[in-house]
Amino acid sequence: MKSRKSAPGIPPVQLTWSHHGTRYRVTAWPDVRCERQESERWIPVALSEERLDAAGLRLDRGAWKTYLEFVPAAERAFLEPFRFGRLAALLLLARGPEMLADLAETPALVSFLAAHASLRGAERLRWEEIVAVHERGGIFGVLEWLGLPASRQTLTVLRNLVDPDVPKRLLAPLRSLLWEPGATQALQHVTEITDRKLAHYCHALAA
Repeated sequence: MKSRKSAPGIPPVQLTWSHHGTRYRVTAWPDVRCERQESERWIPVALSEERLDAAGLRLDRGAWKTYLEFVPAAERAFLEPFRFGRLAALLLLARGPEMLADLAETPALVSFLAAHASLRGAERLRWEEIVAVHERGGIFGVLEWLGLPASRQTLTVLRNLVDPDVPKRLLAPLRSLLWEPGATQALQHVTEITDRKLAHYCHALAA
């Protein structure tokens, strides 16, 4: 199914929000450019992890509902279950559409990818690097790039997470947990891991 086009004379649908007094926007599918407003102009900008988090909090259901009407059906079905991580998922798909199948099988991986700068100790978000890693090494290359065990067991645990929006505070503890063979073995058999259960396991490891 092709994405719908705006009628002549009507501006394309965009996502807009404010952060610390500055307006940002993401242009319509399939361009999906991030821009910042300066006076009357919009200039390209690379969103920081902080700005990405702010967008996740400020973009409401109504804005997304309209925007997603102009996104192809397969991509829209993948994006809809997300709340806070939906913009990160959108940016990933726009830059690496070939990642859709893998991300759709393991949607919780988007939370790790959205926080990859802080998880990897990088200065900025590197979406193009993620796409390049996936092209070379597939989903297991992406896991390794994130510092996660590159194994089917890791994917099984991530697929057992009920909510694809993994709380950011639990990402690093979960990554550590997945390196513990006993914990990974146990989590594989918990078919529905809620945020509460995940927090319990992570806190137990830290104790």
